[in-house]
Amino acid sequence: MRIGDFFYMQKSDRRVVLVLLGVAVVAMGLIQLIDMLEPPGQLEVEADSVAVGNVMAVEGRQDRQPYYDAGSPRPERFPFDPNTADSTQLLRLGLQPWQVRNIYKYRARGGIYRRKEDFARLYGLTVKQYRELEPYISISPDYLPASTLFEGRHADAAQTQSADSTAPVPSASRYPVKLKPGETVDLATADTTQLRRVPGIGSYYARRIVAYGERLGGYVSTGQLQEIEDFPADALPFFIVGTTSVHRMNVNRLSLSELRRHPYIDYYQARAIVDYRRLHGPIRSLNDLRLLPEFTPEKIDRLLPYVEY
Repeated sequence: MRIGDFFYMQKSDRRVVLVLLGVAVVAMGLIQLIDMLEPPGQLEVEADSVAVGNVMAVEGRQDRQPYYDAGSPRPERFPFDPNTADSTQLLRLGLQPWQVRNIYKYRARGGIYRRKEDFARLYGLTVKQYRELEPYISISPDYLPASTLFEGRHADAAQTQSADSTAPVPSASRYPVKLKPGETVDLATADTTQLRRVPGIGSYYARRIVAYGERLGGYVSTGQLQEIEDFPADALPFFIVGTTSVHRMNVNRLSLSELRRHPYIDYYQARAIVDYRRLHGPIRSLNDLRLLPEFTPEKIDRLLPYVEY
């Protein structure tokens, strides 16, 4: 068998092969023609353009300034009557617009705020907000029940008919008259009634002031009022500490739990005091504790008026 026999094809097969070769040649020619017609470096330019566009977009996002948050306006505090206050005043007090609408709807239905406590029922009003607003709520006598007009007359008539009547007559107004600028209250001797006369101080803060003074053992400076949570700073000028009468605690006798009751001594400080007494004997001065990490110079100075040995 000759080698040529391996490559022998019939006439029809040779035609098919020739057609396929022709198609391949034409395809290759078209590809070459397209490459010749396309401008050189076009693909690179397009790629570079896309890259530059991405960089500019990123830089634009970086240079874009964030929105300025102006924040909500700070609530103001001033006397107001919830029966007559308009929307502007109510919004200045820090109430939300929907709360103001509820107040208007309540008044439109004939609702009346006769007591300060009635305003506490406003939907969405928190305990903190009410305690801050309570000293400034001023209900006009025009909105009190009409029966109050005759209470004094009945009392006078009963007192006239019975000369030996021992019925108690209220000596102070339900809403005490507030102090004027320049007038002060002594923290060492004031009770809750006197404290309520201070502008910005209602029943809640009056009780807090008295309770914190009892925990301290007495006030030594008006600045200690700022240690009460959310205490109104505008009320500080109306306080003084005239007569200092401080109850001192003996740091050599009190137990750990008794020491912890004082606001200026936490658990770690109380334990440090007890450990020092056990290891070194009685404490002669708070300076003995200055080397302990629990007692910084500021904490020692604050504690000095309230300890004895």
